[in-house]
Amino acid sequence: MTYQEVLEAARTCSGPFCKACPVCNGRACKNTMPGPGAKGSGTVAARNYDAWQDICLNMDTICANGPVDTRFTIFGQTYELPVFAGPVGAVKLHYGDKFTDLEYNDILVPACVQAGIAAFTGDGTNPDVFAAAARAIGANGGKGIPTVKPWDRDTLFAKLDAAKESGAQMFAMDIDAAGLPFLKGLQPPAGSKTVDELREIIEYARVPFIIKGIMTVKGARKALEAGAAGIVVSNHGGRVQDGVPATAEVLPAIAEAVKGQMTILVDGGIRSGVDVCKALALGADACILARPYVTAVYGGGAEGVKVLTDKIRTELADTMAMCGVHSLGEISREMIF
Repeated sequence: MTYQEVLEAARTCSGPFCKACPVCNGRACKNTMPGPGAKGSGTVAARNYDAWQDICLNMDTICANGPVDTRFTIFGQTYELPVFAGPVGAVKLHYGDKFTDLEYNDILVPACVQAGIAAFTGDGTNPDVFAAAARAIGANGGKGIPTVKPWDRDTLFAKLDAAKESGAQMFAMDIDAAGLPFLKGLQPPAGSKTVDELREIIEYARVPFIIKGIMTVKGARKALEAGAAGIVVSNHGGRVQDGVPATAEVLPAIAEAVKGQMTILVDGGIRSGVDVCKALALGADACILARPYVTAVYGGGAEGVKVLTDKIRTELADTMAMCGVHSLGEISREMIF
């Protein structure tokens, strides 16, 4: 399949809200929730995308002509490029009834490993979703990051225990999911966590732990204080709070504050290898793409995942070569115009 064929196939089965647009820029779905859109005015997802397009790269081809190495290592695991598929829950509700969450993850996790990357997997009120995703990650060499919601202490510990038994070697928590409607009013309560509460969770996990949903320097420092091995600069695709900045706008300051002390990932509107290169130049270590990988699975299954990943890899390698760098470590802020 070609990438265009993946998109065309996705349009036949993802909907009614997701249009599998030529570029997933947050406009056609806007404020559709349920659906893949953003909260309130629906403008944050579009702002995420636009912010990357407003950043320009400087070319430099007066350099050695050699191969480009896009390999990336995180917590002892090496991947073909610094890109992860993002955690997505309730795909049947938001994207169409072709797949349940369990079926989606059973395709996505091994397909990502075969394509040379890994997936963050989602969580939900159905405990089977997180457990099954963790099992899929364990069955694929522990390559993947089960992402848990900020549940109450006992629920969290039970989920982490089950995931570790399945072979997961690292975890994430999308702390900003505290703003999701289905978490509010639950008993036991779920929601925001203090630094001390996060520290207890991270110490209990005893594996590298990533906090997703960081949008300020203060938040990054809190995650570091809690013992997080990494953070994801993320506004949850605009799905938990309207009127917030784009991730590209806050990334540089966060990277300046904690770079080298923890792994920094970023998501939100990243749609190409060019965008990935921009994010790394602004201080990220790796990127996460969520909505595009849903479209890839709906449009082409495992083959769709490979097609999208190969597209991003080619774009990243070409961009690096045209900017005069041959490894990820050479990408720097001076490449940004």
